[in-house]
Amino acid sequence: MRLPDLGFGPGGVLRRELGGYTALVTITTGRAELTFEKDGTALKGVPVPVRRDHKDDVKELRDLVKRVNAQLVTLARALEGGFTADAVHPFGRWRDTLLRHPIAGPSVGALLWQIEAAPGDWRTVLPEAGELPDAADDAPVRLWHPIRSRPDEVRAWRDLLVDRRIRQPFKQAFREIYLLTPAEADTVTYSNRFAAHLVHYRRMFALFRARGWTSALLGPWDGGGSDEAARTLAAGEWRVRFSHVLADWQGEHEIAGTNRVVFDRRGDGGGWREAALADVPPLVFSEAMRDVDLFVGVSSIAADPMWEDGEAHEYWVRAWYADLGESARSRRDALERVLPRTRIADRCTIDGRHLVVRGELRTYRIHLGSANIVMEPDDAFLCIVPERRAAGAKVFLPFEDERLSLILSKAFLLAADAAIDDESILTQIKRGA
Repeated sequence: MRLPDLGFGPGGVLRRELGGYTALVTITTGRAELTFEKDGTALKGVPVPVRRDHKDDVKELRDLVKRVNAQLVTLARALEGGFTADAVHPFGRWRDTLLRHPIAGPSVGALLWQIEAAPGDWRTVLPEAGELPDAADDAPVRLWHPIRSRPDEVRAWRDLLVDRRIRQPFKQAFREIYLLTPAEADTVTYSNRFAAHLVHYRRMFALFRARGWTSALLGPWDGGGSDEAARTLAAGEWRVRFSHVLADWQGEHEIAGTNRVVFDRRGDGGGWREAALADVPPLVFSEAMRDVDLFVGVSSIAADPMWEDGEAHEYWVRAWYADLGESARSRRDALERVLPRTRIADRCTIDGRHLVVRGELRTYRIHLGSANIVMEPDDAFLCIVPERRAAGAKVFLPFEDERLSLILSKAFLLAADAAIDDESILTQIKRGA
């Protein structure tokens, strides 16, 4: 990738003097931020004189932040997309054009990389945590993936990220791994692992686009009852397809049902041929299934508290008692590391599928997959609808995960349930306490 530096200096900082104040655009892992200083002291917000006398400069700097953030999103997607292609970079070019780049550097440095010091000898490094080893400029460099590593190595890197509060631009050290199951070996050419789920279709369709999948829009028109979302992987050598159907049409609140996942391999003539799941490279299979898990996990109505008493109640209950998927297990792994560092640690335990929170009025079980809550001792459901722009708990997380942030926010709220003043929540808590 060729990224312009846009005037940023080493360390990803751009400074501009505006009427006795210093404006700073600082790039950290995955994002840029505009702040102001006066004589070296950080200020809150834009100073009044700057806002009054330098409107155009402030607008220009805010536009720059938006531009940089868009570039960082593109960079993260490009790097992450290289997993299935097993993308390799020459060490010298990777070091000079990515790691030392003022915009890309903070994100690249927070990721784990493998350098081939000798044929077959890949050494894992985290640039932000230490110096790079000596390597020839043409030594191959690739992104580290947990599927290539021993479990103890994965655990060690996860511990290090949390200990040093290093936030990665995308989930890497805590990345989920999806291996072929016996059931999938039996079905040979298709997987039902994520079939028979009910999802908010528009939400899933938006995720298709965000993750680079192509799909026709479902709707009450000819041919709009079903489709297969598809994504090409491994530099065009493999394709994954995920079938789904329109289950219920309610204007902009359509519900879709999920079906099977199949893989195609590029043939000698350039066409696609359906392949046995056992023939799919493990990393390609894992990354494709990770996307499908994301689609289902984020858009499932089981994660929507408004459906607990609806027509799909049976599905909602079944999802509550189902075993955790890979994404929820990854979430649990992160919680086990993060919770002991919080002020509510003595009120929380992790019990199988749930985070158990002991409040003053009740004890609560938060599902690690859906973030839904039931209360002890009567297992009554507690409906807490999060605000659209609610501020999450001020807890360091090594990766961005909206569901994990929601679980922690609910845990902090319920650990101090005696201080809740929202009548809609209090009424539910006190009804069976």
